[in-house]
Amino acid sequence: MKKIVNLVAQKANISDEQARTAVNTVASFLKDKLPPGVAGQVDNYLNDEEGSTGSGDKTSGGMGGMADKVGGMFGKK
Repeated sequence: MKKIVNLVAQKANISDEQARTAVNTVASFLKDKLPPGVAGQVDNYLNDEEGSTGSGDKTSGGMGGMADKVGGMFGKK
């Protein structure tokens, strides 16, 4: 989770503590809105930022592909 917290802190120009709160808030929101199986993957991703493959590979079961799909829900392509 440290990597994403650092990124949020840097991009939003806020403290690491504030960024951690923001990341946890968004993660909780997503887990409440996503199906249970997918919600668990949010925790898995935050605990292992590279996803289950260790490489972030979008085609071999990592969270990369899931992140793209979730990003698409929010207008990112």
